Amino acid sequence: LLKQYLSLVRFITTELTRGYFLEHNEAKYTERRERVYTCLRIPKELEKLMTFGFFLCLDAFLYVFTLLPLRVILALLRLLTLPCCGLGGSRLLQPAQVCDVLKGFIMVLCYSMMSYVDYAMMYHLIRGQSVIKLYIIYNMLEVADRLFSSFGQDILDALYWTATEPKEKKRAHIGVIPHFLMAVLYVFLHAILIMVQATTLNVAFNSHNKSLLTIMMSNNFVEIKGSVFKKFEKNNLFQMSNSDIKERFTNYILLLIVCLRNMEQFSWNPDHLWVLFPDVVMVIASEVAVDVVKHAFITKFNDISADVYGEYRASLAFDLVSSRQKNAYTDYSDSVSRRMGFIPLPLALLLIRVVTSSVKIQGSLSFMCVLLFYLGMITLKVLNSIVLLGTSCVFVKEAKMEEKLFDPPPSVVSSPTADKGGTPLASDNSQPNATAETSAPTLPKSDSDTFLTTPDEEDDDKIINADTGLEGDGLKSRTPKKDLLEIDRFTICGNRID
Repeated sequence: LLKQYLSLVRFITTELTRGYFLEHNEAKYTERRERVYTCLRIPKELEKLMTFGFFLCLDAFLYVFTLLPLRVILALLRLLTLPCCGLGGSRLLQPAQVCDVLKGFIMVLCYSMMSYVDYAMMYHLIRGQSVIKLYIIYNMLEVADRLFSSFGQDILDALYWTATEPKEKKRAHIGVIPHFLMAVLYVFLHAILIMVQATTLNVAFNSHNKSLLTIMMSNNFVEIKGSVFKKFEKNNLFQMSNSDIKERFTNYILLLIVCLRNMEQFSWNPDHLWVLFPDVVMVIASEVAVDVVKHAFITKFNDISADVYGEYRASLAFDLVSSRQKNAYTDYSDSVSRRMGFIPLPLALLLIRVVTSSVKIQGSLSFMCVLLFYLGMITLKVLNSIVLLGTSCVFVKEAKMEEKLFDPPPSVVSSPTADKGGTPLASDNSQPNATAETSAPTLPKSDSDTFLTTPDEEDDDKIINADTGLEGDGLKSRTPKKDLLEIDRFTICGNRID
């Protein structure tokens, strides 16, 4: 009995005095500490990217109101003066001018169509629905907006290329007019969809118990559940970041539209603005909080360094700098549309429609105010473009991507044998990969460059390769990793799209 008692005392003494040494597993604890530091760095790095992306979207958005009308006027003046001066063997209009004129005509036609849409009737129709039904409608509108953005830029690109491609080529399209009508229909329908979104948000702001607004904000937190527990590659995270930038900018414009409509209803009483202010701050704060939490846990679960957001910023900066080159093959606003899924035409059309219906212009003083406001917008656009261009040059230089600026466009570096043989050329996504070995250095490497794949894909590949005895060849035949510059908002990476 005494021996058992001594054993119990010895056990208790050992439990109270035993020790352990964390330095015996130094690598493990250092890694855990770095994960904590990474999570703490995510808000700062993410907001840097979001701020830079916001001003990129703002630059493309202001372009529609400021420089695009002036470019359209210059193109139309060229059309009127060239017959008098003679063509002299030159084109009637340059490709960029043709695209500008098409954008101008699309905006004018769609605005005339939007004038027949009754915003007040739409508001009361939506207000009469139940809360749950409005919540479902709002979620459906978000999905439809992503689908419209995906297919809409393809429609616009097809129109621009059909209108500007060399005429000596064999006609393999349906003509400029059908493409133009499809583009007009797309911009009009997308603007109507965003108007319904803004109206639903306006109903949520004006509801007495704010239950609909609370439900709509809680939908942002459901987004965390659908994202953080999935495998993410670096390219997938780039897509998600671009989508978050576009979503945040669009929400700011929607909130602006809601404030304009409410201020009009209260005769522009400034006191009512302070009534709306808490709800606006609550919506913006919830959006920022959800983005920070989502990105922090995605980077944690997938061992992605916080430095990857610097690479994303450099990729967006490269788009801006390359669009200013003499050999640029796309307009910057179109580049932003492809990269982020942000198409400014429908959103600008809706804002013009709301402003013109909310603000009444009467008298010469009102016209002078409009002129001064327009000059102010042009000044803001120019200053924003100058600051963005300077900042982008710094980012590109830090990422050591200057030499890529002088690479020829994908159509120039394509295989000549493909042209002669009549076989289809490689797609845009595969062309840069074919020349990756001979081109300038790629983006700076980090620990996150090792892409993650879904377990199902790896298991399937191993099973197939084991059965055929060609495991090495199967791994070689996989699609090579994509450079960040090749990833747009709707590129499929790892058999999934975000």
